[in-house]
Formats: sequence, C-alpha cells, structure tokens
Amino acid sequence: MNGHVQRMSFQQFMELTTTLLPLLLVMAVDSTRTVAASSSNQQCGNSLQRTLKLTRLAQKESVLLIKTYQKAAQGEMSELFCKGLVNDVPDPNISGLEPSERIASIYTHLQTFMAHFKRVYEQQTDLQLPSSPLLGELTVVSARSRGLAALINSFYQSLFPNLPMPEPAGGPTTLPPPQNVFQQKVYGCAVLRTYKEFLSNVSRELRTLKGKVCRRRMETNTFLLRMT
Repeated sequence: MNGHVQRMSFQQFMELTTTLLPLLLVMAVDSTRTVAASSSNQQCGNSLQRTLKLTRLAQKESVLLIKTYQKAAQGEMSELFCKGLVNDVPDPNISGLEPSERIASIYTHLQTFMAHFKRVYEQQTDLQLPSSPLLGELTVVSARSRGLAALINSFYQSLFPNLPMPEPAGGPTTLPPPQNVFQQKVYGCAVLRTYKEFLSNVSRELRTLKGKVCRRRMETNTFLLRMT
C-alpha cells in the first residue's frame, strides 16, 4: 500500500470498508434489477414481434385466398358475390379500452373466425372438386388462424398471468342458417373479406401495443424489483 493508505490505521480501514460495502452492494443489486427488467421487456417485445410476423403472413395469405375464391372458384359473377352484404359474419373491429381487453378481443375474434372458416370449408367442399386449390388454401388459412390464436393467448398469459382470458360475451359463435348456393358464395366471400380487414386491424393494434404494453411492463417490473 502507498501514501495515505499506508498510514491508515487498521481501525480506519475497517470503518471505510464498512461504509463502502453497503453502497457497493446496493449498486450491484440495482444493476441486477435493471438487467432483469430489461430482459423482461425484451421477452415481451420478442413475443409481440413473433405474433406480428405471423399476423402479416396470415394477412398476405388471406389476400391470396380471396383472389382464389373470386376468380378461380366462383366464376365470372365473383365480383357480385363479394359485394353482397351478410349479417352473420364477425365484426372486424377490435373492442376494449384496456390492453388486456383488446388482446382478449383479438383472441375471441380469432376463435369466432375459425368457426366460420369451418362452415365455409364445408360449403365449398360441396361446391368444388376435391382437387380445388380453394380447399387447400382454406385449410392453410384456418390452421394459420389457430396458430395466431395460440400466440395471442400465450402473449396475454405472459402479460396478465393473474387475469384469466375472458369468455366470449355472446356465448358460442352464431353461424348462419341453411343457405342456397348463391347465399353460400356471398357468405364465404364476406367471411374472407372481413377476416382480411380484421387482420389489418390486428397488425395495427400489435404495433401500438409494442410501444405501450412492453414499456409499461418494464416500468412495473423495475418498480417491483426496487420494492423488494
């Protein structure tokens, strides 16, 4: 040791160590908490990014599916079919005020659309040849919807572990009554068109949530860690 430290008595040295050690421990713990909060925020962002990526893929596939439905499957009157108004289709708009409500709304909508996809597939199975590309694309889009619902549910549970996913307010999905061929074609296109619009709304909603929910989660985690 040199200079002043060499002349310092053992008692003074111990007093200095006793004073500095708690400060160093606080700094180390605070640094660990900051890293933990940052890691949690990154996980939130990564989960949301995966969900957004799958949403965009589903959106592209829905555009292709509508083209297949209109031109390859429904003939020259496809534009007329797809301009028809149908009441028994899901609302493409996301509802709720709080992030938890809006994420739950996305999940509920996806569950509803899956029921309608099943009905459209059953109808088109009767109208199309087994080799029709439309049937294959309907299967892909329906499977993608299930995958997206699973990601949304996982994201919701990670953000709100103590808040169960609410049940649909209206109960089981209401499907249209038996339809003739023309009504089936109008209904099918309405479902696909509305689904595409819904996915556009989901993509926009997820981009908003990325900056809102994940940042809020990091602030909350940092606060809780500092309280411990």
